[in-house]
Amino acid sequence: MTLKKRSGFGYFFFGLQLAVTPGIRRFVILPLLANILLLGGALYYVLTQMGTWLDHLMSYVPDFLSWLNYIIWPLAVLSILFVTMYFFSAIANIIASPFNGLLAEKVEKLLDGHSVDNEGFWSFLKDIPRVFAREWRKLRYTIPKMIGLFILLLIPGIGQTIGPLVWFIFTAWMLAIQYCDYPFDNHKVSFNTMRMQLKGKQGRAYGFGMLVTVFTTIPIINLIVMPAAVCGATAMWVNEFKAETLK
Repeated sequence: MTLKKRSGFGYFFFGLQLAVTPGIRRFVILPLLANILLLGGALYYVLTQMGTWLDHLMSYVPDFLSWLNYIIWPLAVLSILFVTMYFFSAIANIIASPFNGLLAEKVEKLLDGHSVDNEGFWSFLKDIPRVFAREWRKLRYTIPKMIGLFILLLIPGIGQTIGPLVWFIFTAWMLAIQYCDYPFDNHKVSFNTMRMQLKGKQGRAYGFGMLVTVFTTIPIINLIVMPAAVCGATAMWVNEFKAETLK
């Protein structure tokens, strides 16, 4: 399959195309099921609790800013969506991580004809503990930043106005790291090296992450985001990072 340079947005849409390609579809099933179960349940939970959370978040708005409620209220809704969808998406990715890695491997082989060195199914099983350890490494990178952003959301006025924008940018970066890490990790590239490689092409990384973030908050569409993002991130790896990283 011929690759060409794309924007971050372009790699995500290319991922959607790859996810339904013959030979790839069967490796999409398990990540897709994990996403449907967790994000579907999360969406139901968010919708039933949204009113309570909004009342609590709006209680931090001081009286002298009450005239801004018509602006702050939709921003508060966005904050809740970004926070909860990112949280449940992260859980879904942890559970599905071994299968996402396998999906990334198959997409890479489709794109450039080269297989990741492995010993078949038993090698895949033996590698699962290492894959979960890698997910823990991502959490160690993410959690301190999430705590800081939660504190920001609780600052009266400021948290409810600039908080959603900061959360959106943070979520875009973390989802770019989450999905791009699968093909990097398949080649045993360290987490820090992967992160620095993405920083070298922040435009594509943020563009990709922003589109994933937006689709993750849209009901029904968010159920197919995980496999599409894995496929798109793998295409980005092959086209933008692989030659430089492995030389």
